[in-house]
Amino acid sequence: MSNPLGFDTLAIHAGTAPDPATGARQVPIYQTTAYVFRDADHAAKLFNLQEVGYIYSRLTNPTVSALANRVCALEGGAGAICCSSGHAAQIMALFPLMGPGLNIVASSRLYGGTITQFSQTIKRFGWSAKFVDTEDLLAVEHAIDENTRAIFCETIANPGGYVSDLDALARIADQAGIPLIVDNTTATPYLCKPIEHGATLVVHSATKYLTGNGTVTGGVVVDSGKFDWSASAKFPSLSQPEPAYHGLAFHPALGAMAFTFHSIAVGLRDLGMTMNPQGAHYTLMGIETLSLRMQRHVENAKIVADWLDQDPRVETVTYAGLHSSPYRKRAEKITPKGAGALFTIAVKGGYDACVKLVDNLKLFSHVANLGDTRSLIIHPASTTHRQLEEDAQIRAGAAPNVVRLSIGIEDVKDIIADLDQALTAATA
Repeated sequence: MSNPLGFDTLAIHAGTAPDPATGARQVPIYQTTAYVFRDADHAAKLFNLQEVGYIYSRLTNPTVSALANRVCALEGGAGAICCSSGHAAQIMALFPLMGPGLNIVASSRLYGGTITQFSQTIKRFGWSAKFVDTEDLLAVEHAIDENTRAIFCETIANPGGYVSDLDALARIADQAGIPLIVDNTTATPYLCKPIEHGATLVVHSATKYLTGNGTVTGGVVVDSGKFDWSASAKFPSLSQPEPAYHGLAFHPALGAMAFTFHSIAVGLRDLGMTMNPQGAHYTLMGIETLSLRMQRHVENAKIVADWLDQDPRVETVTYAGLHSSPYRKRAEKITPKGAGALFTIAVKGGYDACVKLVDNLKLFSHVANLGDTRSLIIHPASTTHRQLEEDAQIRAGAAPNVVRLSIGIEDVKDIIADLDQALTAATA
């Protein structure tokens, strides 16, 4: 087609077609472990990557592939893979790039679980992370050394709702000859397409807004297809012969699809971080209403943040859509349809007041999740970021006097009424 399809059309149709066997219009759940080969030659070609098809559901599955193709289309990528969780997506994104002794430069403003994964768990692979405030671009540049293989940030940082300067970080990554990896979970491709701002890889926790109803654990990695993995010797897994495939060099042979095929043929094969087809099916259905939900999320979040910003019981509100926010101009550029629906508030009365606020809310759900249709709240310092020292909590935007709000799509007057009564109880 001469004109590309619009976002809402892609959210419903991308990656799917009527089932050729039955005519089923909705994507079937292919609940199968393995697939019958036509003959021995067909099987050999599949295993040699000479032909695209299905072998075993740890690698590929038609339902899961449909989801990967849909998210890829929404992000404007060349290829994508789905995996078992957002955390798995982060490891899958790094796996082809890293090796013992290598490091990444990561934003200090990340989800607490990601900080733990990068500061502790990846050490077991011999990898490491340097945490830098990505607002200080000079510090980002200085943190990069000969062993750095990627820069990692979130579009809208969890928990604070800060908006990253993706264009500036992409320029730094390009100058260093390394990819920029962006976690786009909290923005979704409806609000931001990081590839358009120079990102090489985009990761998602499909658990959040993509599914939208708290029923799925899943992750997605989208590759822009624009990075030259053979430009240097930094990425041998993609540029050099792979012993497990008779010396196939993924990037020279597969070009823009090199990362995607490597992630399936090596990453999913050996790490086994597979997404289940039923979860993929739920996420496909969730994405069909993504734009409608995100419009309401953003509309409600703006009203609630404005109200909280005027409330004397609240010290600060970090929502980037506020006129007073230092990130407002950037949000208008990076997320022009709105600054998302995730932000924090600092409550007068400190840690104890935050606990009382959480305990007195009725409509809000106190859960370790975000991006649900329901409004959610959590106190990061005692939960998601509790493993960090207080100074690290503050750098991550999760100080002891802060709660994180994920604003849902309920009637906004009911959301405000619930916050009002709980703030009264918390600060009395």
